[in-house]
Amino acid sequence: MAKIFISYSHRDEKAIERLHTHLAGLRRDGAITAWYDREILAGDDIDKQVDDNLSDSDIFVALVSPDFLASRYCYEREMKQALKLHADGSLRLIPIILEPCDWQASSLGKLKALPKNGKPVSIWTNENTAYLDIVTELRRILKRPTSDEPVSKVSEPPIGLKEKQAKRYRIKKEFDSIDRDDFREKAFDAVRDFFRRSIDELNQIGDPIRARFEPMDDSAFSCTVLNKGTRGQEAHITVHRDSSFGGDISYSFSRRAPNNTANGFIRVVSDEYELYLKLDNFSFMGTRNEEPRSPEEAAESLWHEFISHAGIHHD
Repeated sequence: MAKIFISYSHRDEKAIERLHTHLAGLRRDGAITAWYDREILAGDDIDKQVDDNLSDSDIFVALVSPDFLASRYCYEREMKQALKLHADGSLRLIPIILEPCDWQASSLGKLKALPKNGKPVSIWTNENTAYLDIVTELRRILKRPTSDEPVSKVSEPPIGLKEKQAKRYRIKKEFDSIDRDDFREKAFDAVRDFFRRSIDELNQIGDPIRARFEPMDDSAFSCTVLNKGTRGQEAHITVHRDSSFGGDISYSFSRRAPNNTANGFIRVVSDEYELYLKLDNFSFMGTRNEEPRSPEEAAESLWHEFISHAGIHHD
């Protein structure tokens, strides 16, 4: 069993909670124990607890963000000690890049970072996919604890920050059939693009995940995800913009399904101000009270339901 020491800025507590959740499978398998400063009890000597647990660890995980790099304790105390242990081979230091920052100019710049290619977690289309990539690599490391592979520098630079959406004013409006058709087409394009990008990100992970995006025509696509880590569990989905049922966008959890079959719909609805989407799934017998969603939010919700069929879960 490997012991992981997690170093992080307290401003990044949400990130450590997500990582802790995604590490649950490794803990359940008895592959790791994870220690971070929440384990320190009232009255304990903080420095001694940190030093003792760091020197007793096999892996040092640094959750790297602008706040981490700015933290005197994380960067100048914990990480300096970890770098010394890493240099003499008694500890493996793994940077996990949470947000775009100048980490490559730091002492961490010579190390291979996670997620893949040092792409910050915050700018993945789906952050759960980023954490899955991290956990998959940790499993690979734990299977080869004596690997003599050279530690290489990141081959690609981190991608920039996402553009922030501008604030919008809410103005009452009446929507006609052309407005709804235009919105439906844009929504379908957004769902298709989200699935294509998410499939690409899954394929970057490699074993045990395989994924495929299949365009069928201008108004339909199909996706497949194979999780070899769960005895070859598969997930399939087909999404049609023009359904025989008359729904706005239909989806079926099968490969290349015809447009006269569906497990649910994404409906275009509106209030006095804007058009938005709601998801209807037959398994809920029409009783689920869905929140209004943007096309991107609808795509993410449908993606999560889809990959759960391959044994890939999120909280």
